[in-house]
Amino acid sequence: MFNTRSYKEAMEIYDSNYKSGIYSPAMLLKMAFISEGIGDNERATLYLSKYYDLDPNPQAITKIKSLTGQSSLVGYEVSDGERFMIFLTEYQEYIVGILVFFLVLSIFTSWITGRKSEKTQTFWPTLLLLALVFIANNFLTGSRTALVTSSPTFIVSKPSAGGELIDMVEPGHRVHIKSSKDIWYEVDWKDKSAYIKKSDVTRM
Repeated sequence: MFNTRSYKEAMEIYDSNYKSGIYSPAMLLKMAFISEGIGDNERATLYLSKYYDLDPNPQAITKIKSLTGQSSLVGYEVSDGERFMIFLTEYQEYIVGILVFFLVLSIFTSWITGRKSEKTQTFWPTLLLLALVFIANNFLTGSRTALVTSSPTFIVSKPSAGGELIDMVEPGHRVHIKSSKDIWYEVDWKDKSAYIKKSDVTRM
């Protein structure tokens, strides 16, 4: 549909998949293209920002700057550790599936060898795999990020209207969420803890 320029129909399918957590870098680029074409720069920026999580490259940053009218952006720095976590999160289902396969194989092997031998069995491989499956299934998540979407957005020192103003920014910047409190997110802002209203950002 996208190739035949049936953008509206394609976007409906893309959006349904996106909400279900099914997307690829190519799909996100197409969603950003369609959103920009209809003048929805906010959504285009959101999709490009998500694309950047999967494929960090300077071209995406340049385009986001163009869409938001920003000369510099905060929150797009990605360390090697974060890139590794992004990779693990993207392939979480496959990783869990492989670990479960080896867990079942380990249990079956232990049962077979236990029947054929009177020696004391060692179960540490099975226990280790069980622990890895639990960790991969429950704790393998990427960093929680949000895109600033309100103009202007106030970043303050405390989760209240009386908090000291740390910065005032325009849409396009990203923040890493540390915790949630009422209408506020505690975020990392330029290597310091700060607070931002939930209504001023869109979760990634």
